[in-house]
Amino acid sequence: MKLKEGSFLWYLYLDKAYCLLSVRNVKVLLEYFHLLDVHGKNTLNDVLFYHFLHHVTDLKKRQIEIVFDMLDWNAMGEIGFEQFYVLVCILLAHENHLEKQFMYRHSRLIFDLLDVDGEQRIRQATFQMYRFLFNIDTQELKELFHDFDVSRINYKEFKLYTIVSVDKFQKKQKAERERQNLSSSKLHIK
Repeated sequence: MKLKEGSFLWYLYLDKAYCLLSVRNVKVLLEYFHLLDVHGKNTLNDVLFYHFLHHVTDLKKRQIEIVFDMLDWNAMGEIGFEQFYVLVCILLAHENHLEKQFMYRHSRLIFDLLDVDGEQRIRQATFQMYRFLFNIDTQELKELFHDFDVSRINYKEFKLYTIVSVDKFQKKQKAERERQNLSSSKLHIK
């Protein structure tokens, strides 16, 4: 999933530590939401939502429908600003490669979004359906459910997964920085 270059969302800043927007950016996003809300109901229906996501991302129609269904947690056929804000934060986290940090920082919210049937457990098939939002590869997902030896994970298991994911991601980044530093130091020696 990619944000289309030059879209409005390119100009918003997502804090890397907390994976939230600044107050100024939230105010701008709220104004943008009101511009999208052509019916003046403080909500976006599925058609408005589809056109917004189609305009700012490369998501396919089915993926947009899946995201809408996930965010429409009260099954009213509309999403409000709160859900829109969460979506924008997810999109910006994905664009800035902060998916793991976002899931860790907002693990309860993400768990509740993925718990589509309200059973306080996430099925592997459900997680598979939404994995594109958080840049989770299929192998990582299989390992998650294999490690816990379950077909569904509860919140504590999900939280543990987010902690381990962030730790792996940070170790990978550190190793990459060290490799780059080593490469650049070899160039300076020559």
